[in-house]
Amino acid sequence: MAETTKPRPVTMDKLVSLCKRRGFIFQSSEIYGGLGGAWDYGPLGVELKRNIKDAWWRAIVQERDDMVGLDAAILMNPRTWEASGHVQHFTDPMIDCRACKRRFRADDVEGETCPSCGAKGQLTEARMFNLMFKTFVGPVEEEAAVVYLRPETAQGIFVNFQNVLTTSRKKLPFGIAQVGKAFRNEITPGNFTFRSREF
Repeated sequence: MAETTKPRPVTMDKLVSLCKRRGFIFQSSEIYGGLGGAWDYGPLGVELKRNIKDAWWRAIVQERDDMVGLDAAILMNPRTWEASGHVQHFTDPMIDCRACKRRFRADDVEGETCPSCGAKGQLTEARMFNLMFKTFVGPVEEEAAVVYLRPETAQGIFVNFQNVLTTSRKKLPFGIAQVGKAFRNEITPGNFTFRSREF
């Protein structure tokens, strides 16, 4: 009777390594140490991504009579994000470890022990951290020039609803679809592309 070998479990590290070797995805800025939560899609990855987007767009927008498309800007007037509550409420509590200098979401830490190095009593008090990327429009970095990279694509649909309704001459109910980038300043990006800063 022949011996059967148990299949080896596929770990996330093995999956990431395979994706890199095959040209699907690379750590962003890898030759300079990388940037956590940011990924570059290689020759096969960019084709796969484009094919998925095209198939989704065809099925959701082009093959339906009750859907239209939109491509809203990544930068929007900051009043958009104030009105939606993102400026005030799109936050996570954050804790730092004084010993290992790592940063954690407060809900990932139990008690007084650092989940990374095990140090006790070295955790800071939780403080709020806004998940939106802040930048400036124009030549001067001042409060009047503050804008945010959009943390979601839906808000562009909401602020353009009346424009789309008027120009498309659609009757309610109908939907608006958008494919595009969104950005979140994650405290602890990780788990490959499942928790990214740019997606």
